[in-house]
Amino acid sequence: MSIRVLLVDDQPLLRQGFRMILESQSGVSVVGEAGDGHAAVSATRRLLPDVVLMDIRMPGKDGIDATREITTWATHAGQAVRVLVLTTFDLDEYVVEALRAGASGFLLKDVPPTELLSAIHVVAAGAATVAPSMTRRLLDRFADRLPSTRVSVPPRMHYLTEREREVLRLLARGLSNAEIAHRLVVSETTVKTHVGNVLTKLGLRDRVQAVVYAYENGVITPGKADD
Repeated sequence: MSIRVLLVDDQPLLRQGFRMILESQSGVSVVGEAGDGHAAVSATRRLLPDVVLMDIRMPGKDGIDATREITTWATHAGQAVRVLVLTTFDLDEYVVEALRAGASGFLLKDVPPTELLSAIHVVAAGAATVAPSMTRRLLDRFADRLPSTRVSVPPRMHYLTEREREVLRLLARGLSNAEIAHRLVVSETTVKTHVGNVLTKLGLRDRVQAVVYAYENGVITPGKADD
């Protein structure tokens, strides 16, 4: 089945460009467009896309608020709608907030067509499109914007085994599954199982949210290297 995509951007020419790219490929179909956050939320509920390509900076309701509303609604409604944020700058200060709002990742607007299509497929499959190293770089840069309040045991952390906590810490440091497997001297399949358990037990959507969770709850300290 084709991946259903909703395009959200306040610039019609950009929407047209993305539409031309996507509709030239098999397996992807553009089911609608929206020029602002309010229209994006309404179109999402009406059209039920698999992936929403979301601009951040728009008049009225911006992409962050729209992402938060869409992901919250999708969770309660049991709809598998994923949001992929588009931004002009790879260190845009709004990106962190977008990830915290429930976005599954972000891309630059000048991303090559092949990477855009690949990212859409990855997100539609339930994974995240932001490379762990980039997520770490963003969170390190904007660590001062994250909540400073810490608790002795972060919410739900007591559900994790010691090995799962270790996997979470390494994941949040930007390590891939292969790198974690090498560090822990286990198979990559075992790591994938641990990552899946971490996401399930913490009630998280994907690796991106796991990294945000780790930073927000003091599981790791921004900018501090591993021992």
